[in-house]
Amino acid sequence: MPRLILAAVCAALVASPALADFEERRSADDVETVMDRLEAAVDAAGATIFARVNHATGAETIGMDLPQAQLLIFGNPMIGTPAMQDDIRAGLLLPLRVLVHADGEESVIVWEDPAEMFDDLDISEDAEYLGRMRGALENLTGAAAGE
Repeated sequence: MPRLILAAVCAALVASPALADFEERRSADDVETVMDRLEAAVDAAGATIFARVNHATGAETIGMDLPQAQLLIFGNPMIGTPAMQDDIRAGLLLPLRVLVHADGEESVIVWEDPAEMFDDLDISEDAEYLGRMRGALENLTGAAAGE
């Protein structure tokens, strides 16, 4: 019995999304406004926008409610390609993603720290592109928050 309990606890810890290292910013503006600013900042930075996903609209199509939540998927091959050259499995995690969701009267901008995102890959913690990704995410989410 103790082995079964230990196995269940280990499985829960491994599967827990709470262990991910998510970064966040808050904005007093609504999700649509924040996402529009994020999209404009990504475009102005010269990155490629691959998709803008409206999760709440998707939920509505099946008759379910979800607070406003939108995901922007974007990238820059000049930054992402070196990561994939170091470990092709980085392609499972790229392009970058930022989620903006409603939380009461404000919006929350959420993204994963690149070093944590690539933690299980053969990528050096001091890889130059990790700093570039981190800096880009900081700048872009700051613009999205209206800072």
